[in-house]
Amino acid sequence: MEIYLNVAVSGILTGLIYGLMALGLSVIFGVVRVVNFAHGEMMTIAMYLAITAFNSLGLDPLVMVVPVAAVLFVLGYILQAGVINPFIHRPEHSQFMLLVALALIIVNVLLIIFGPDARSVQTSYAFDSFAVGALIVDATKVYAAGASILIAAALFMFFRLAPAGKAIRACADNYTGALVVGLDVKRLYALTFGLGAACVGAAGAMLVLLIDVTPALGPAYTLLAFIIVITGGLGSMPGALVGGVLIGLTEALAGLLFTPSAKSMFSFGLLVLVLLLRPQGLLGRRA
Repeated sequence: MEIYLNVAVSGILTGLIYGLMALGLSVIFGVVRVVNFAHGEMMTIAMYLAITAFNSLGLDPLVMVVPVAAVLFVLGYILQAGVINPFIHRPEHSQFMLLVALALIIVNVLLIIFGPDARSVQTSYAFDSFAVGALIVDATKVYAAGASILIAAALFMFFRLAPAGKAIRACADNYTGALVVGLDVKRLYALTFGLGAACVGAAGAMLVLLIDVTPALGPAYTLLAFIIVITGGLGSMPGALVGGVLIGLTEALAGLLFTPSAKSMFSFGLLVLVLLLRPQGLLGRRA
């Protein structure tokens, strides 16, 4: 039982990082109503930024969480304002083709710059752990999961309390009404996309502590983010975190009970089960 408990806690901690990654996708879809098919590729950019800062300047990826998130915020804001906004009212297949093309461009640019080899970081605390009774918890995952909770809480507070956050929620609730009362919807959409990109940037800076990165990593994590947000409920911010924890726990236990290569199978199995029993997701609302 101790082995199962340790693996479950490890999966939950990893799931919190997954949840932060998926939170960015959920925020973008919940407000802008655009599915970001380049989500995982944007996270890959963040991972390479963190690795470059570590190798060149010796800066810990956890220290780089805020700077990397800021860079991704600017990138997301520019993409939404300059590229995606003209496609907001176009058919969904046009948006799909645009973002898939953007994802392919990102993958190939990263391939040209960094090459195909996997890269990673090795911090001084990489093999540290905390012992809590029978539990032995990876210190790296504790730090990353704690940072994920803080960032998610800050984002929740922004949308609840900040005037810009309330304006963004108004745009999500009633697009026409937001225009009528004089809100700059295009600017708020760009701000929202920037915040979503900042979330995935912060998650990428932390995930680089746990996994190796290659330019081709993006599509797998885009798919994982979709699984999480659909499981938790499209457009639901708490649902993204809950979905991330469930997927992290499912993957960890599946890797222990069966084989690590079966993790994706069980993640999809959980998704199918949720869609059968609660099509709107665990915390989603019916349309």
